[in-house]
Amino acid sequence: MTALDLARELGHEEVVIVQDAASGLRGVIAIHDTTLGVAVGGTRMRLYPSFDDAVVDALRLSRAMTYKAVMAGVERGGGKAVILADPSKHKTRALFAAYAKAIDRLGGRFHTGCDMGIDGRDIAVLSRLTKHVSHTAPGSKIDTADLAALGVYHGIRAVARELSLELAGMRVAIQGLGALGYRLAKLLHGDGVALTVADVDASRADRAVSELGATVVAPDAILATECDVFSPNAAGGILNDETIPLLRCRAVVGGANEQLLEPRHAEALAERGVLHAPDYVANAGGLLSLLFEIGETDEAGVLDRVRAIGDRLIEVWSRAKAEGLAPQRMADRIADERLAAARARKR
Repeated sequence: MTALDLARELGHEEVVIVQDAASGLRGVIAIHDTTLGVAVGGTRMRLYPSFDDAVVDALRLSRAMTYKAVMAGVERGGGKAVILADPSKHKTRALFAAYAKAIDRLGGRFHTGCDMGIDGRDIAVLSRLTKHVSHTAPGSKIDTADLAALGVYHGIRAVARELSLELAGMRVAIQGLGALGYRLAKLLHGDGVALTVADVDASRADRAVSELGATVVAPDAILATECDVFSPNAAGGILNDETIPLLRCRAVVGGANEQLLEPRHAEALAERGVLHAPDYVANAGGLLSLLFEIGETDEAGVLDRVRAIGDRLIEVWSRAKAEGLAPQRMADRIADERLAAARARKR
């Protein structure tokens, strides 16, 4: 399937290729659905095997943002942007200026923020070049990563409720100890959870050992770790034909986007008896931070909404069980129902 075919299948409204020879900018902005409002989604910077791979990533992630907003009760649409570049080498003011112009040409239909390879410092630069970005104000007690981690944490607490497990002594295997993963590990450590961790950056894993008493395994061994919950917090597509048979967990709850390589892997997890938290439900804390960043809610309000992620997962699991569907399929159905109702109201 070509990227264009995928855009048609997923129902995208607009896909914009952006490039600027002078600055070296190459990227794509995907706007999936604006039924509920302006398309929102982070901008990521990374190298891809090909430009088509980058487009596919933007397409899949932007659709997930639409569903994330619907399930989180946020009156926004879904979008995503990808810049094809090495974040350790290619961040220049000229490139950001060219990208800001590309955002402005969309006339406010896309609002963006941090994602993989783009941090708060980069967004601070972009905010001086375009008004269509937001980030947590300096000095704030909470930031996007805090809220994203808190949402996944409450997703794991929901697993404990669903499977009648005690948090103290519960075993969680965390893949990826970046901004979200490490914060999640700290929250779980505070509840007495036994942590097994893995990261391609050995220093991150060493820190988890010294500060949290975690057990470290090699990155290629974390999937086969015996545990109650496997928590993927790194790259997407981690749940696939090769990895699902390796799982030795009772549930999967993580902050990584697009964890299922293909939709059919939702059924593969269910067939193995693994309870899955649809990622766009569990990791919605990052999206909810937008409401805090632009002043639609205060700190207490956004924290309450993030804590409610656990209840939303319980709802998805309950309906999935009642209707004989995998949780991912159930979440998709709920999101589609809500979008259809919103479109009907606008007619």
